[in-house]
Amino acid sequence: MSTFKALMITKDDAGVQHLDWKQLTEAELMEGDVVVRVTHSTINYKDGLFLSAKSAIPRKSPMIGGIDLTGIVETSSHAGFKAGDAVLLNGYGLSETHYGGYSEKARVKGDWLIKLPAGIDAHHAMAIGTAGYTAMLSVLALEKHGVKPADGPVLVTGAAGGVGSVAIAILSKLGWHVIASTGRPEEADYLKSLGASEIIDRKELSEPGRPLGKERWAAAVDSVGSHTLANVLAMTKSHGAVACCGLAQGMDLPASVAPFILRGIALLGIDSVMCPMAHRLEAWKRLATDLDLKKLDAMTRTIAFSDVISEAAKIVKGGIRGRVVVNIA
Repeated sequence: MSTFKALMITKDDAGVQHLDWKQLTEAELMEGDVVVRVTHSTINYKDGLFLSAKSAIPRKSPMIGGIDLTGIVETSSHAGFKAGDAVLLNGYGLSETHYGGYSEKARVKGDWLIKLPAGIDAHHAMAIGTAGYTAMLSVLALEKHGVKPADGPVLVTGAAGGVGSVAIAILSKLGWHVIASTGRPEEADYLKSLGASEIIDRKELSEPGRPLGKERWAAAVDSVGSHTLANVLAMTKSHGAVACCGLAQGMDLPASVAPFILRGIALLGIDSVMCPMAHRLEAWKRLATDLDLKKLDAMTRTIAFSDVISEAAKIVKGGIRGRVVVNIA
């Protein structure tokens, strides 16, 4: 029986995680009704944590990493997919409870898959990946809450990262005045090329602040959490909204209720992992029309599958700009 390459974590009897390249057979894959020949994956912050081999991301052992994948269906018993279909998958427990995209083959549930949208090929789908798809979910949440460009600026934290870069590109195309918060001032030209109108130092937001501050933006997309999110809320305009989608600074939220009860601020939680399929399809449909692929190309690098471990170590330290596509094939 033929084998294929996968990047897998196993835990020993002492609970220590070990990250190794493995040769597997299709019979060793997990349950599912569709087998996909994986062509591309990507590196998100969560992937970086997984590949550190020190995180709580994998909930089963052994586990294959990679929360995203694109590829071609090889076999399917699912009514919605047939051999030859080009598909993508984000989240649904990949790298946590189900083998992920850092593998030349994957067996998954067809109910998790999306056919590649018109105008987006496999490479661009992973240039978007969970980070870009999360950015789009955040934009949709702000729109559904009712905030709009005429209400004032929108803030994007973690601006030079994957979520931030895609969010800036989308929001600027939609007519927003985008304020980008970053700890990397050398990336100012890059952020402006994506559509940011202003750049602020993350130090303005990352330290403990006041319960309420000067009203500076009508909306925000925050991928940082902790004190940064608390300060973002404190400086959001009355009846504005903040989409919360990450925890790069921490999982805590040392905030006051003041922004909520005195200004009517809305905090909108963004779940990209178990997001309902209808919302996923809406997000990918909008990505196909509202994301400038030239800007996406400008923020994206492609690496070989063999380089994924060294690249992933950089993202946890904030050392990756934009997006990284992993060429599995």
